[in-house]
Amino acid sequence: MKIFMMSITAALLIMSIPGGAVSNEQPRDTITVSAVGDIMMGSTHPDVKLPPKDGAGMFDGVEPFLSDSDVVFGNLEGPLFDGEATPKCQNPSKTCYAFKTPTRYVRHLQEAGFNVLGIANNHANDFGPEGLSSTLSTLEQAGIQATGGSAVAVFSVGEKRVAVAGFSYSMSPYSNSILNIVEAKRIVRELKQTHDLVIVSFHGGAEGKGALRIPGGSEVFLGEDRGDVKAFARAVIDAGAAMVIGHGPHVVRALEVYKGKLIAYSLGNFLAYERFNLEGASGRSFVLQARLDADTGDFVGGKVISVRLVNEGIPEPDPEQQAVQLARRLTRQDIPNAGITIAGDGTLAPHRPPRAKKNRDAPMPGSKARSR
Repeated sequence: MKIFMMSITAALLIMSIPGGAVSNEQPRDTITVSAVGDIMMGSTHPDVKLPPKDGAGMFDGVEPFLSDSDVVFGNLEGPLFDGEATPKCQNPSKTCYAFKTPTRYVRHLQEAGFNVLGIANNHANDFGPEGLSSTLSTLEQAGIQATGGSAVAVFSVGEKRVAVAGFSYSMSPYSNSILNIVEAKRIVRELKQTHDLVIVSFHGGAEGKGALRIPGGSEVFLGEDRGDVKAFARAVIDAGAAMVIGHGPHVVRALEVYKGKLIAYSLGNFLAYERFNLEGASGRSFVLQARLDADTGDFVGGKVISVRLVNEGIPEPDPEQQAVQLARRLTRQDIPNAGITIAGDGTLAPHRPPRAKKNRDAPMPGSKARSR
């Protein structure tokens, strides 16, 4: 699997390179995506808190829901870093957290099936440029793409090219900003010129159990503007995005189908070993599985699989379907005309499904993409 760590401009130029977008695969009617929220597999800072057996098997309970999709996304909270560098939190604080996960833990992400991880978030730079550089090189060596800022993940699915672009409420080399919606739309339009589908990931919104609801307008948390997530998500779809994946509040939020395109406003904590408060809603999340029309990017159908975090933050399927029920309630409350039906078992369907095409009812997840 070959990795593309590219600038937006390079992503646009690749189509002009002979053979750059050639695929011998048969045309596909749908593209499948599996996505989860925040992943923090353990940290050696400020003291060592790592899972038993050095993390072996910590994704086993949820791996079947991830491994066979074309795009398998998660938000990586904190650098993969073994070295010494100055952490961002210089003094003890109840509002500043810095994580440092051993680089060897990348094998757990490989085994779980992830092929793209978000680094556009407030923890990617916890140990400065050294930590970020280590993360990027570790992922590249493992055959996992990174997305955020100038790093754009690119996949070939059948005859289609799919780009995954990462945004956050900060502006840095590893993150495009959700606060500048005009610029965000420009980036999406630019990518859309040379990619059939553009998927947007964003890290934004307030945090914690008090952040379940999506307010009108911008959200401020710990004195920071965390963005107007609804305005951002809808704007990038207006600019051409096929799907928007949100994370950052550490709880699940509502779902929406806007102009035929799926928005997940927050996927919650997916794996959060020891460092997070996982009581109540903070310990419930889901795996989002989605089928997108390969031609239009329209949401065809999918499912959310409820997950609960046990044993200090390890994910396993939740037979009580608590995250599904929470998402159903929040969607009704926050987006009354959400354009999506969430069944009790987590099955997702658009209210106005696009014109039927062959094989659109194929079960989730689908066959894998190839990194280009």
